[in-house]
Amino acid sequence: MIQTLKEIRLLLVRLSIVLLAYPVCKVFFFLFNQSHFPDVSFGDLMMILFYGLRFDISALVFINLPFIAMHILPFQFTKKNGYQLLLKIVFLSVNAAAILADCLDFEYYKFTLKRTTIDFLDMIGLGSDFASMLPHYIIGYWYIVLIWVALIILIAYLYNKTSQVRIEETGRSLLEKTISWLIFNSLLVGLCVIGFRGGIQLRPIMTINASEYVPAKNIPLIVNTPFSVIKSYGLETIEEKKYFSETELKKIFFPIHEAHATRNKETKPNIFIIILESFSKEYIGSLSGKKSHTPFLDSLIKQSLVFDNAFANGKRSIDGIPAILAGMPALMSESYITSNYGSNQFTSIANTLKRNNYTSAFFHGGTNGTMGFDAFTSAAGFVKYFGRSEYNNERDYDGDWGIWDEDFFKYTEKNVNEMKEPFLAALFSLSSHHPYPIPDKYKNKFSGGELPILKSIEYADFSLRKFFESASKEKWFDNTLFVITADHTGSSDDRAYMSDAGLFKIPLLFYKHNSTFRGTDHRVAQQIDILPTVLNYLNYDKNFYAFGSNLLDSANTGYAVNYLNEVYQLFEGDHLLQFDGNDPIGLYNFQADSLLQTDLLAKEPERSKQMETKLKAIIQAYHSDMIHDKMTTEK
Repeated sequence: MIQTLKEIRLLLVRLSIVLLAYPVCKVFFFLFNQSHFPDVSFGDLMMILFYGLRFDISALVFINLPFIAMHILPFQFTKKNGYQLLLKIVFLSVNAAAILADCLDFEYYKFTLKRTTIDFLDMIGLGSDFASMLPHYIIGYWYIVLIWVALIILIAYLYNKTSQVRIEETGRSLLEKTISWLIFNSLLVGLCVIGFRGGIQLRPIMTINASEYVPAKNIPLIVNTPFSVIKSYGLETIEEKKYFSETELKKIFFPIHEAHATRNKETKPNIFIIILESFSKEYIGSLSGKKSHTPFLDSLIKQSLVFDNAFANGKRSIDGIPAILAGMPALMSESYITSNYGSNQFTSIANTLKRNNYTSAFFHGGTNGTMGFDAFTSAAGFVKYFGRSEYNNERDYDGDWGIWDEDFFKYTEKNVNEMKEPFLAALFSLSSHHPYPIPDKYKNKFSGGELPILKSIEYADFSLRKFFESASKEKWFDNTLFVITADHTGSSDDRAYMSDAGLFKIPLLFYKHNSTFRGTDHRVAQQIDILPTVLNYLNYDKNFYAFGSNLLDSANTGYAVNYLNEVYQLFEGDHLLQFDGNDPIGLYNFQADSLLQTDLLAKEPERSKQMETKLKAIIQAYHSDMIHDKMTTEK
């Protein structure tokens, strides 16, 4: 009995060594990302570290299952030096990998604003970007590697301070020793199960349970990355929601848009969608009221119909492309492109306009295979894909992601000139992607600002100017509607643009030379509105499936929806509702309260209920149609 208890105590001591690393990593995570959590005081952080232990223990137990199993084996060979060395190697290996994941999020969080989830592994497998960029990240973020190595050395040192119990029990039979081992290790297994589940409640804890202790915006602080990865595994198989009956659902929200009664008999306009990498509304002076880093885009906005209250539907390019081109919001942890539903049929601008004899092409200067864009755009009905391989001139390679914007925009224009009209073209820029390179010849041309991204934003805007100056001379230009938006927002040092509302604010404008597309519209808009707006503008004469709204319809009041850290968000009017899948957890006037400091749930119950009903209907329709492969009218 004494031997068994001492071995269990030794196991718990060794696990405790690693457990202490999790709060340490949280402190580093907070220090590296403090600007995203400006309201968290020292006292708040201490509370977060305490309640975070629930999530830390859950991850710790799961990660160390092989070590725990090996540690409690009742055989004599486990006392030998060779076995003890193997035990140590297993312990350090599994925990080093887990802590590395935690450390990587010190900086990676700035790009996604959520803890890394299992889909990161899927993204690594899309194309060769990860392998080519890894050396750059190691060099650029050498201090992350240093912190990780220091933590592992400390853990190894403390592990060496523990010693294997070698006390042999005497005077007890083999049966008595076996019963003793079974009893105490059964209790240990029970504790491990409780630890992994996060308690004895009905269901194991998930990331969303962090909202029991902190506001939604602080969820990334209380959980850890290994927990986030573990708990997101398999989440692409989403759960069907049954908030309403089918009859009730259709009255609240129905994604089928009715066909137009009349058909435009005039020349069909071309559609040209330009997606600007990481272009936050914040960088555009005419929209934000701040210093502008986009002089050309500002000038174009004056001649366009612009929606100054537009939101992205996700925080990653891999979410933005389906939203913009297929009207598909990102309402699950896994990206649609990498999920189990990636082979579903869906409505897109390309496959819809193909029926009206539109030719189509997608242009992105990145390495072919990046984020699965080539496969997705093919499934979306784009006839041609032009990437780095098709460009076929490595002299214009930026050394990181692909072809410089200026050069690839020229290449795009050349190929569009050869397309048969009417056409649909989509151009996705890339130079404003981290690590934000600038061609050497322009190193001193752009002033930038405090954020590293700003020079590359200015360069991308400069490239866009040159593209429009040249394209405006082409015969197809006057008959082309340009839709310009961003895939998601970029980095910020402004608290208003780091809130749960501000971090989704993007530009959205419609430009057509010498047309009625003019003025500023203050309604809430979103990326998924592009598909229904374009199809309605073209007087598309068949029913079609779309989650968004027609922005050219004055009766449309507008809304936007997104999902981050397992929290659903609905923007409507001046208000933002946050919802955990069961209950509202926050209501804010995001226009008057840009930092989201005043929760209005108790003060505005009617508005909360109305927005909750709409959001539930959107979620139910999304989950049901995704699960049953019904995101099209073709079936």
